[in-house]
Amino acid sequence: MNIEEVKETFEFMDEWEDRYRFIIDLGRKLPEFDEADQTEENRVHGCTSKVWLIYDRDGDKINFHGDSDAHIVKGLVSLILMIFSGKTPDEIKSVDAAAILNDLGLSQHLSPMRTNGLFSMVERIKKIGASFG
Repeated sequence: MNIEEVKETFEFMDEWEDRYRFIIDLGRKLPEFDEADQTEENRVHGCTSKVWLIYDRDGDKINFHGDSDAHIVKGLVSLILMIFSGKTPDEIKSVDAAAILNDLGLSQHLSPMRTNGLFSMVERIKKIGASFG
């Protein structure tokens, strides 16, 4: 699934409760995250829940992998990975994550702490992309 498909799915859901369940389900579908990668070095600070983010290179593209100890946050990690994973450093730099997340309505429906955590993930990914750009 990609972020455009998530937007389309959200359009068919009238209630935010349904959208939250959908986001949680996306988190459940994330690939297994190796416990050995759940280190302080890979932890995204600024999130209330524990979030870990790692990456690898595939040619000129960067693939991101992540996990969280909270169900809803794990789903948000999945959304962030859809937005950024598999892109070049230049593409990562040009992504307007705030606009995408706003289109999904997340900025209006997440707590300020969750929103801060979400943008901490975005900042971390942007820094990783910039380190290769």
